[in-house]
Amino acid sequence: MEPIWAVGLMTGTVLDGNIDVALLKTDGETIDTFGAYTLAPYPPEIRTLLEETLAQARVWNFEGPDPAIFREAEQALTKAQSYAVGELVESTGLTMADIGIVGFHGQSVLHRAPTKDRLGDTRQLGDGELMASILGTKVAYDFRSADVRAGGQGAPLAAAYHSALLRGVDTSGDTAVLNLGGVANVTWWDGKDLMIAFDTGPANAPLNDFIKARGLGEMDRNGALGASGKVDEERLAKLLEHPYLAAPYPKSLDRFDFTAAMADGLDDATGAATLSAFTASAVGKALDLLPHRPKRLIVSGGGRHNPTIMSMLESRAGVKAVSADTLGWRGDAVEAECFAFLAVRVLRGMPISFPTTTGAPKPLQGGKLAG
Repeated sequence: MEPIWAVGLMTGTVLDGNIDVALLKTDGETIDTFGAYTLAPYPPEIRTLLEETLAQARVWNFEGPDPAIFREAEQALTKAQSYAVGELVESTGLTMADIGIVGFHGQSVLHRAPTKDRLGDTRQLGDGELMASILGTKVAYDFRSADVRAGGQGAPLAAAYHSALLRGVDTSGDTAVLNLGGVANVTWWDGKDLMIAFDTGPANAPLNDFIKARGLGEMDRNGALGASGKVDEERLAKLLEHPYLAAPYPKSLDRFDFTAAMADGLDDATGAATLSAFTASAVGKALDLLPHRPKRLIVSGGGRHNPTIMSMLESRAGVKAVSADTLGWRGDAVEAECFAFLAVRVLRGMPISFPTTTGAPKPLQGGKLAG
């Protein structure tokens, strides 16, 4: 199949205030060309609106009618992200007529994993029809719902793209991809037919929330606070008894399944060190579940900028951790590129989730098409 230009969009649950926008030329199986990439900041009022939306979503908890704020937030973020797509495409000398499809993940506001007694639930805000009408191109959106309705976890969805990236790096099974966003997820591929992916535990979300709650800024910049503290090993050992960490995959998490409350009662430096250690140690437990424990992790997402977490991956997870950027990948762009890649798969009727990645009953097509 011919590769086409696609645009991918991602805004994570960590709410860093940015829209990740990436151009990718792909046929949905291999990567032809990495195009331009940008972080487009949300206007402050939309960021505030999204924070309030996430708070109301937790109260709503899939019970009763949608909170009114959902519609307001959906309209605002769809328009802002449409504008960001137009800006990026124009800046590269392309036009929207050159773009085959846009992959619009939307904003996750709540995710509830399935149990043996009930299906899961997941909710992303994003009006694909509106975006298609604004941009005048096809839009793939609502990537997770079909998987959840079929009994899958609805997450993580990056495995197909991570495996395409790994194809050019290591097909031995000794290397896996770790994304450190609000939540952490890992993809392992044996280089042949078996691809496994699941959420390992929290990544940046509890630490960022802890830093904000203490009035110390938006994040533990450069891991400095965590590096200055001493891990509360007793607290950490108790946290690592959480049943999720030993549960078999497939499995997934909501951004708030692990919170900053894990560091309640600790001073600033100890809290930051302990939360960082928990993220890294949870990854180690996840790697122990794989059929073949990888020797190296290629790390994407915002967490790779935290040297404390990166060094703890080596010391506490027992694995070599390298930033995606050292391999020529764009560590901040991987998730947005992923949704460009998945959008092409949606357009071409290819599966985007699999029994060993989300627990879907069979390889499943997903996503909706607008335009």
